[in-house]
Amino acid sequence: MSAMDGHIYRGAVTGGPVERVTRDNGVWHFLHGVSPDHSRLAYVRLSNFAEPGRLAILSQSASSQLLDTGDGHIDGPEWSPDGTWIYLNTEAFTTAPGHAQLARLPDGGGPLERLITSTTVDWFPHLSPDGRYATYLGFPAGTLGHPADLDVSVKVVDTEDWATPLQTYSLFGGQGTLNVNSWAPDSTRFAFIAYPLAP
Repeated sequence: MSAMDGHIYRGAVTGGPVERVTRDNGVWHFLHGVSPDHSRLAYVRLSNFAEPGRLAILSQSASSQLLDTGDGHIDGPEWSPDGTWIYLNTEAFTTAPGHAQLARLPDGGGPLERLITSTTVDWFPHLSPDGRYATYLGFPAGTLGHPADLDVSVKVVDTEDWATPLQTYSLFGGQGTLNVNSWAPDSTRFAFIAYPLAP
């Protein structure tokens, strides 16, 4: 889990004491992905909030490796179920700030592969456990970051065709709607959060 002191901790889901697993101080560590073999963590490393986030991988030995994803901000890194790819959103494909798009790169590093070109600002690709489907969150064009209180859309796609949504759920939300993978273990459903609207 990521904590407000900037570090990642390990703890039992039943509660109790926690153990800090990141060593470097003075930077933020935002956890998003756990490798399928449970040996590594993928997180966004930020030295400060004025700089773009970087993709970092933490091993069981607590050593971190930065993977090159270009100059743009990245967020939401997580592995494909087979462990061969890391999926994320990135601003590497544009010089205009705030136009995140979905991409993936090989586990261990390599060139970014763009998954879709869209007019929306797309965040947080999450693959189903069977690897067949994915969800992501679309913000209005020009949105900076992933703020709250916007009209957004949760999209479901076949991972063989990211450009053609199978389902689109339009709702009022944003931050927290789909930040982390929420697929059921059997890949038949997923959870997301819509903000309550005043009467």
